[in-house]
Amino acid sequence: MAAGLAADAVVHWVFASDMAFVEGGSIAGDDLFRAQAILAAIAAVLVVVWARRWTYAVAFLVAASAVGALLLYYYVDVGPLGPLPQMYDPAWYTEKTISLVGEGVAALAALAGMLLPARSDDRSPSGAPDRAGAF
Repeated sequence: MAAGLAADAVVHWVFASDMAFVEGGSIAGDDLFRAQAILAAIAAVLVVVWARRWTYAVAFLVAASAVGALLLYYYVDVGPLGPLPQMYDPAWYTEKTISLVGEGVAALAALAGMLLPARSDDRSPSGAPDRAGAF
């Protein structure tokens, strides 16, 4: 999961400067890409340092929203969307594949982490779930 989020972060950070010239919206494309990179990096650190359901939920939201945005803007030219610029990109290239695979794996792993029962080390000595591992 952390590796998928890291791949997402790296690809978005590297491509941020290429998105500086997209039109429309009040948020610049490069700022949007840098924000995604930072959020993915933070989510990766969270799941490594605190492997809890709430960190899996954060990781899922970051990764799944990136998958959704990538697929939406690949297939549909929605134009500027509120504060978001025109992000339509029907081209497919290696970096986009790396990003999609990383985001997809991270989203699925985070979903599994949220839905699977708590690990035995997430339980108190009485056997009840430890509050730190709960939402």
